[in-house]
Amino acid sequence: MDFGLVLQTDPPASRVVALMRRAERNGFRYGWTFDSAVLWQEPFVIHSRVLEHTARLTVGPMVTNPGTRAWEVTASTFATLNDMYGNRTVCGIGRGDSAMRVAGRRPNTLARLGEAIDVIRDLAEGREAVVDGTPIRIPWIRDGRLPVWMAAYGPKALALAGRKADGFILQLADPFLTEWMVRAVRRAAEEAGRDPASVTVCVAAPAYVTADDSPSALAHARDQCRWFGGMVGNHVADLVARYGEHSDLVPEALTAYIKDRRGYDYSHHGRAGNPSADFVPDEIVDRFCLLGPAEAHIEKLRRLRDLGADQFAVYAMHDAKEATIDAYGSHVIPPLG
Repeated sequence: MDFGLVLQTDPPASRVVALMRRAERNGFRYGWTFDSAVLWQEPFVIHSRVLEHTARLTVGPMVTNPGTRAWEVTASTFATLNDMYGNRTVCGIGRGDSAMRVAGRRPNTLARLGEAIDVIRDLAEGREAVVDGTPIRIPWIRDGRLPVWMAAYGPKALALAGRKADGFILQLADPFLTEWMVRAVRRAAEEAGRDPASVTVCVAAPAYVTADDSPSALAHARDQCRWFGGMVGNHVADLVARYGEHSDLVPEALTAYIKDRRGYDYSHHGRAGNPSADFVPDEIVDRFCLLGPAEAHIEKLRRLRDLGADQFAVYAMHDAKEATIDAYGSHVIPPLG
């Protein structure tokens, strides 16, 4: 099982680079960042520094989207990083939540996302692609490689990931939902004539390692990670708007918890103490995240691995970034990596 670290690109960028270097020393193989131009610093500039100061880490956004950057610019950016540092990037992509909504735009359609996946991959790997009706190719690319992993929750998005993406990003760590969603992605891949096992599965969620499982320690960990249920709730709210509160197409294990959700303030997006996440119950935090002593993380990760997870990416938006990275390096990654 691979491990990744997910960070926001808050200034100073040097701290992001230092945490990524720390992650590599502890056995992490992937370094991910948010991509939302208004809320955080430009990730691809920081990716270049991360790649320069690491030797093996594969770096990418979790996630970019087809709406805030021209597709040929996205492809050229990845290809440039790959040419400089040896094909060590991965393109995580989705419809766009904070990046689009903060700028007053709606998330991209799945049709647009599916087209972008093909175009960005083809251009970044040196092949010709059609952009806005014009065939183009980036002529200087040699031996480029860009895996494109798609973030998804709903049935249509899961099917698209299975048909087109090299990897599937699931932003929650609930075993029941992981099993349901991985099965949907693999079914779609098989129906499209692809090898279902060729689609890499990345489960991404906050992890908070505590010294013990005392009520006070777990309560603090929950409070540090409750924001995640609020973030996921944005995507769940879109699903409920599309499919209704009770649908055979989307499990209530995913949708039921947002019944008391009342809007969302992106100025607190992805941050501990986010007041827009006050509707998220402890039960959801426990299901969606990894909390408690290292042994509890190992046990849950083994379940997720058995369900098809190839990578676990740690969201480290809390008050114990270094401690969590080090605890994973010392206790969690060795028995699972």
